[in-house]
Formats: sequence, structure tokens, C-alpha cells
Amino acid sequence: MLLQTLVTCLAGCAFLLSPTSEGCGPGRGYGKRRSARKLAPLAYKQFSPNVAEKTLGASGRYEGKITQFSARFSELIPNYNPDIIFKDEENTGADRLMTQRCKDKLNSLAISVMNHWPGVRLRVTEGWDEDGHHSEESLHYEGRAVDITTSDRDRNKYGMLARLAVEAGFDWVYYESKAHIHCSVKSDHSMAAKSGGCFPGDASVMLESGAQKLMEDLRPGDRVLAASGSDGGELVFSEVLTFLDRDLTTHRLFYTLQTEAGAQLSLTTSHLVFVSEGNCSEGAVPARHTFRTVYAGSARPGQCVLVSVGKVGRLSRISRVSMRMRRGVFAPLTRQGTVVVDGVVASCYAVVDQHWLAHWAFAPLRLMHSWTGSTGGCSDGIHWYSQLLLWLGRKLLDSESLHPLGVAQDHS
Repeated sequence: MLLQTLVTCLAGCAFLLSPTSEGCGPGRGYGKRRSARKLAPLAYKQFSPNVAEKTLGASGRYEGKITQFSARFSELIPNYNPDIIFKDEENTGADRLMTQRCKDKLNSLAISVMNHWPGVRLRVTEGWDEDGHHSEESLHYEGRAVDITTSDRDRNKYGMLARLAVEAGFDWVYYESKAHIHCSVKSDHSMAAKSGGCFPGDASVMLESGAQKLMEDLRPGDRVLAASGSDGGELVFSEVLTFLDRDLTTHRLFYTLQTEAGAQLSLTTSHLVFVSEGNCSEGAVPARHTFRTVYAGSARPGQCVLVSVGKVGRLSRISRVSMRMRRGVFAPLTRQGTVVVDGVVASCYAVVDQHWLAHWAFAPLRLMHSWTGSTGGCSDGIHWYSQLLLWLGRKLLDSESLHPLGVAQDHS
């Protein structure tokens, strides 16, 4: 019964949090192919995976329209791949603008199209839209969606084109109309992007002895300063159970949140950090003060974070957000699911924007430690439990795509 309960919980965790298991590392590589098998074209009005576009199992939630004047406009990258034809009917080059993940998947698909139909190229009819030509909360407004055809406009090819888009790694593909295929990707702030959630190797934590220790020197069994909860609870010392990811040499782009109190926290774009807004005057944490979790890449000046003054938590505003490459990626898991890094309270988790949900998903791992005193943690690389969640999640999503066809309610 206990084993059955654990397996059931693992399956639920995998479905909800399969992206988390990719840790700090990248998703499917550029142009990477699955094992050889006969490819079945998508049927008209079929979508893959068989869930709504803006759900966790597909391309994820809408994050807001990007315009030329918004701060996020810098996230859009032009695609000048000569193997792709851009219709660009507005004659502005807007269809060439997209997120890095969308660009990677589109370039991968362009290769597949040329391999499958020699002499035929991929054609993009719609990309980033700033003119409001799509439905409300369309991912076209974020540069995360493209509508595609083949260069010869042979509609008999579009079912297979949709299948090739699935194989290229697009997070949601829909045979939307007889005239085009709609494809979209997860946000670059999410799991699908270049990195998950980690801290750099030269970040430091406070041990129970009061000494500081570098993240790259931290070991399971060390007791470090953490928060008792995500609601501004008291600071406590919590045991490091294992590392969800640990790599001494790789380099990643880190966001650095500088606070008015002087503390600076660096973490990868999809790592979760606790923030509060509005009336968050610096100083002691008011009774019943609540925080919410946001991705590091979404944290903004003016928001307050919880910093440690010795072993006491205090509020401090973010004064500046910057980015730079740093060496090493480390994702320690404490029993509390939180950790104070460089004087700022952060979650141990990434990818899913709700700390409680991630903490629940990793409950079996913490329970295993209680039973055995060990989680079989990794000395280097991604933890086996995270890899298991990834494997189960992909199996569940693959099986979901075999369900009877439905009509998408949430597209373009």
C-alpha cells in the first residue's frame, strides 16, 4: 500500500511538474531527433499535446503583450534564417521577431522540412503581432507563436508539417485551419527555456554555526538558514537533503536582484523568489504579511524581498535587476523547501510559479530521506528523482496525445 501510494504521488507530481525535472539544464537540444519511427500526420483540427495551449502541459500561461515600447521587447530576437520564408505582409519585419526558444524550434523545423521534402522550405505567415490581429491573450503577442505552411503551399503536406513541428520540439502544435499550422512554445522564463532554477557556485549560505559557506562547497547534511514558510515566517535552520542539480563548471546567465539593504541574490531566470508589493515598507515583517513567488526573470525594482539581518528576517526593496554570466549551477533542496542565499530568502524550486505546488511535488523525496536518511543525491548533474519526474511527465504527455481528438478552446 505504501509503495502504491508513492507511485501514485510520483505520477501526479510528474504530470504537474515534469518541467521542474530539467533543473538548470536545457530542454531538448537544437535539432535533436527522437528515435526513428514512422511519423503519422496530424489530422485536421488535431492538436498535440491534447491539452489546452496555455496550460502547464503545453505552452503555459499568457504573460502579457509585448510592444515596441515595453521592457520585455528586448526578449524578442530577429530570425534571419535563409532557409525560412517570412511572409511579412505588414512589411515591418515583425514576423521575424520571436523568443529564443521559438527561434530554436523554428530553425530545427526548417531543417526537417528540407530533409522531408527536398526543394521545399518552411514558410511563416504570422509571427509576433503588435497590432491586435489575434484573439485576446494570444501567444503571438509575446513572440511565442507562429503560423506556418510550406513554401509550395501544398495543403496536402500540412498534416505532416504539423507532425514535424511536434518532432522539432514545439510545445503545442495545432492543425488550426486548412491554410496553416499554428505552433507555440513555452516562455523563456519557464522550463523549456535555456535554464531552470539554480544559484551560482560563489553564492553563500549561513550554517547553523554562524559561518558562511560557498554554494559549491555545500554538502547534504549541512544545516543552513532558511525560512519556515512562504508567508514571511521566521528564519530557521534546515537540513540540506540533496541537490536537484549540481554542476561545477557550466556557465549560465544569472539575474541579480540588488536590494536597498545591500543584499544581492543571483539566480537563473526560472528560479522562484518570494516578493511582496504595494505597502512593503522596509523593516520588520508585519504580522500576517504574505509573499508570492515569481520567477527571477520577472522580479522588478520596487518589489520587496525577505532578507536576513543575522538570523532575523526583514523586508527590503529591490533597487536594481541586472544580468551576467557566472560559473556553476547549484540547486540545493532543504527540508523546508527554502534557503537564504547571499542574505535573501528564496525557494529551492523553479519552473512552476507556485512554491507550494513544487514543495508538494517533492514531498516523496523528503519522505524518503526521513525513512532512509538518504535521498541518493547526485554528486554531479541532475538528481535521479528529478529525472524520474521528467520521464514520467513525458510518458503521461505522450499518452495524453493519443486520446481522442478534441477541438482546441485556447489557441492563437
